Amino acid sequence: MGSKVFTLGVQLRPGDRMRFATKAIHAGQEPDPRTGAVTPPIYATSTYSRKGQDAYAYARSANPTRDALQQSLAALESGKHALAFSSGMGAITTALTLLKKGDHVLVTDDCYGGVYRIFTRIMSQYGIESTFLDLRDLVDVEDAFRPETRILWMESPTNPLMKVVDLKELAFIAKAHEALSVCDSTFASPALQNPLALGVDLVVHSTTKYLGGHADLLGGALVMNRDDIHEKLKFSQNALGAVPSAFDCWLALRGIKTLPVRMERHCDNAEMLSKFLKDHKAVAKVHYPGLPDDPGHGIAKKQMRRFGGMLSFELRDSTRLVERLKRLEVILLAESLGGVESLIEHPASMTHTSVPKEQREKQGITDGLVRFSVGLEDAQDLTEDLGRALG
Repeated sequence: MGSKVFTLGVQLRPGDRMRFATKAIHAGQEPDPRTGAVTPPIYATSTYSRKGQDAYAYARSANPTRDALQQSLAALESGKHALAFSSGMGAITTALTLLKKGDHVLVTDDCYGGVYRIFTRIMSQYGIESTFLDLRDLVDVEDAFRPETRILWMESPTNPLMKVVDLKELAFIAKAHEALSVCDSTFASPALQNPLALGVDLVVHSTTKYLGGHADLLGGALVMNRDDIHEKLKFSQNALGAVPSAFDCWLALRGIKTLPVRMERHCDNAEMLSKFLKDHKAVAKVHYPGLPDDPGHGIAKKQMRRFGGMLSFELRDSTRLVERLKRLEVILLAESLGGVESLIEHPASMTHTSVPKEQREKQGITDGLVRFSVGLEDAQDLTEDLGRALG
């Protein structure tokens, strides 16, 4: 096993090989070596005495609670390095510092509205051009690369249409063009999918979602294996300052401990609800990779352990859709996702309003589309609630 090494308040055992559920409880969260505290302490400090140590100087640069979270996140993705941020968009903004004026990015066309917004309204001002395309068509992806393409930006499953892209093939294509492959894996979480193992260079998470799991924190993360990427992004993390509080890091660590068991229930419930919706007379189509006839089912079976807790569906009649969703009693009409409670939302008027209507409809984000984050409630209560609201 080797000797025990103590660093940053965390007990590391070189050579350990832990399975996922064990990592979620123990990686980065071993008892504090000074006090024996089983739960990592919240280091609520902005500065540090330099009299007896040089590892810490100022909390924007480093904090022991954040270090524990970063070690946990790296272990969950079987990665070498992780960096934690104050939000998912804080992580994304920091990742984009890898670009410079004149660079080009290929982005999945079905992406989170905040990602569309930052590429079209902010990065464009700095001379960085973006092309949005359906990454499921590998020929189109290959043809879209330019000499100045530096990043291939993926989501899988995507937000909100649940498209599944072939991460291994896309990472290979990006590498062949000397571009970085980036995957936002928030919808899957590390419990269901590990993009680094498929060749992806950089993984993005909103820890607000499944990793935190309780709708009580904001956070983001970047996970990677490459030392050069870590060095650049760690510099940007400190320089830009979008860092999480020690308390939010502690909340994320607490949430991670139950991630494996929560994800099993999320998947169980989503599989049941997807079948219920598929058979409902008011529903025209269900987007969920767990359904055998879903276009992404085959690839999802290859690169995911299960199919996740997110789905979307299209209603035959979109008239007064939001008002109808307000009839729900158990399921909450709210943005965000990945918490213990079920949340439902209308992308066209909520999460994806920053995407122009013409672009939304071209992508398939119609006025009748509903996104559903299936929670941990009793599945029968959820089906009954939907049945009452949909009529």
